[in-house]
Amino acid sequence: ICSVSVPDDRAEQRTCLICGDRATGLHYGIISCEGCKGFFKRSICNKRVYRCSRDKNCVMSRKQRNRCQYCRLLKCLQMGMNRKAIREDGMPGGRNKSIGPVQISEEEIERIMSGQEFEEEANHWSNHGDSDHSSPGNRASESNQPSPGSTLSSSRSVELNGFMAFREQYMGMSVPPHYQYIPHLFSYSAHSPLLPPQARSLDPQSYSLIHQLVSAEDLEPLGTPMLIEDGYAVTQAELFALLCRLADELLFRQIAWIKKLPFFCELSIKDYTCLLSSTWQELILLSSLTVYSKQIFGELADVTAKYSPSDEELHRFSDEGMEVIERLIYLYHKFHQLKVSNEEYACMKAINFLNQDIRGLTSASQLEQLNKRYWYICQDFTEYKYTHQPNRFPDLMMCLPEIRYIAGNILSAGLPSL
Repeated sequence: ICSVSVPDDRAEQRTCLICGDRATGLHYGIISCEGCKGFFKRSICNKRVYRCSRDKNCVMSRKQRNRCQYCRLLKCLQMGMNRKAIREDGMPGGRNKSIGPVQISEEEIERIMSGQEFEEEANHWSNHGDSDHSSPGNRASESNQPSPGSTLSSSRSVELNGFMAFREQYMGMSVPPHYQYIPHLFSYSAHSPLLPPQARSLDPQSYSLIHQLVSAEDLEPLGTPMLIEDGYAVTQAELFALLCRLADELLFRQIAWIKKLPFFCELSIKDYTCLLSSTWQELILLSSLTVYSKQIFGELADVTAKYSPSDEELHRFSDEGMEVIERLIYLYHKFHQLKVSNEEYACMKAINFLNQDIRGLTSASQLEQLNKRYWYICQDFTEYKYTHQPNRFPDLMMCLPEIRYIAGNILSAGLPSL
């Protein structure tokens, strides 16, 4: 069921029943593409609990399928994808090959989407002990630690959902010898705390690379004038012009930053151009929320406070815009609470920039290795510097999916883009 090939002469004509992309075969009971097949398998094996920020009726297409994981999984279930056709050990290939598409009740779908079904299964295994059907993917990780998806409550699963999706690409990879002793983020869960902090030193290579990253940053205050007289009423045109000038300065700093990166000579100019064009809003937003936050949420906020939008402008402000603003405020408070250091900021920025999933790259595998390098370095530094904050590294990494979401929705929400 997992990978039954569609006849060659008709393969190009088949489309995925979930997103409309080109189908590659019959997967878990229905015709679907590789992307939706993998998404469904990961969601079920890892017991994911998603949430929809809208009305649970988001459009599913090849370009939009990644925007709402909740609606994507919901459609998988509604179209008949069979979760019982997934091998319990998480390995390729299906099981129960005589089973095709399944029709399940709305009540059962709701139990799956809310995580209640997963909790009932977890209780079943805990009450009945080991079974021939137990597996790392369904019950425990290979390190004999509870897997994040099986031990988290529904609310905690939702909170960690963005982070889990972000770090999923790192699961199963080999770990460099230096990092073998680090309490692994991949076995982190709310009910299985990390090991007690132990004094250790920072690896010299980590220190050197972090120092190079920080040296590449321009941490001087922004030069765009943002001071304004008391009592002055700012017009829409003036505010827009200020935001454009500020965005120009921030973007210029990102371009200068790229040329100073320690790995600048390792990638092609084409790849750097592709990466920058896809992540520049995220880089600007991350820097605005961290190293430049005092100016952005101080001087700039003082300017915007002197602008009064008209009723027509307020009417055009959508619900999506309000959601983006709420997420932005939450993220600001999160960074303010964490007091992100320059070293952590530099690592987070490099990790976010080195996104091997961007289309058009010529050296995605090399980017993946670079991404892993700075992921581990950031974890090493954070656990060394903040010994008594064992959850700090997961908290930092959970912010990156939020950065990407906000940056990707600022324009569609009708907000001015920095």
